[in-house]
Amino acid sequence: MKTAPSGRIAESARLPLGGIDQWVMIRGRDVANPVLITLHGGPGMPETALLRHFNGALEEVFTVVYWEQRGAGKSFSKAIAPQSMTVDRFMADLDELVDHVRARLAKDKVVLLGHSWGSALGTLYAARHPQKVAAYVGTGQIGDLPASENASYVFVLAEAKRRGNKKAIAELTKLGPPPYSEKQMMVQRGWLARFAGTLGRLPMLKALRIMVTGPGASPLDLPGIVRGMRFSLKALWREVSALNLERDAPELKMPVYFLSGRNDHQVDAGVAAAYFDKLVAPAKTLIWFETAGHFVPFEAPEAFNAAMAEIAAGLKM
Repeated sequence: MKTAPSGRIAESARLPLGGIDQWVMIRGRDVANPVLITLHGGPGMPETALLRHFNGALEEVFTVVYWEQRGAGKSFSKAIAPQSMTVDRFMADLDELVDHVRARLAKDKVVLLGHSWGSALGTLYAARHPQKVAAYVGTGQIGDLPASENASYVFVLAEAKRRGNKKAIAELTKLGPPPYSEKQMMVQRGWLARFAGTLGRLPMLKALRIMVTGPGASPLDLPGIVRGMRFSLKALWREVSALNLERDAPELKMPVYFLSGRNDHQVDAGVAAAYFDKLVAPAKTLIWFETAGHFVPFEAPEAFNAAMAEIAAGLKM
């Protein structure tokens, strides 16, 4: 990546992270702004185009780093070894990215924005490397994931009974409560999508269209998106589904913000709130988005962008 000629920056490159090339984009109005590294969910669901479509305003108040993680989207490759897909390897990849960005933009610290799986990655990283993180922001925040998965199952089974959907009741009863394999999890998520929406208030077809035609995207990205999601979920789900941040990250040494959808039943909002209550941090803020579910940035973009602008304004870096 070359030095930006002015305050504005707009560049992308494949960076060698953890021994493989991974796709990174950096965009912002002024490189003097705080740096925000986005950590997408999934595992394996790149959100670059969705973020730039719904949350492009973040580039006015942050220098935003979009990273498509090992095995996801533009970073997917059939050559990636499944055994390299571990939480520790992702944290090491992220550490290399953070150090690259800090050097590239002459910053001591970065802000992390984690969504869903990315919230686990971001929280664990912030706990391990507090000297490099100015603030942590989580949305669709993971806490005790086994407890969250159980709450999600209880919700969807109760909803099936409320609706009198005999097929759903039969399949979910046969499935039983978690823990699940990734294939079993997809059965439960399929019924959750039927009852609560795949992407909450954002129609799935619209989301897919944005992911392949939105800012910086191309229909040629579709094979990598689909293959990467399947590959990443299969490789990572067993380890990820056992994560318990109440146990593994009970304290963060920087300001913490949870931007939570009240109707999140994919990563249960109540379980996330319980983690927030127990989390030790020098300052912490929980903001509820009453009409949103798991995808707050895309379901309530104006309110989300406004909240992020306030966070940017309050940073002392």
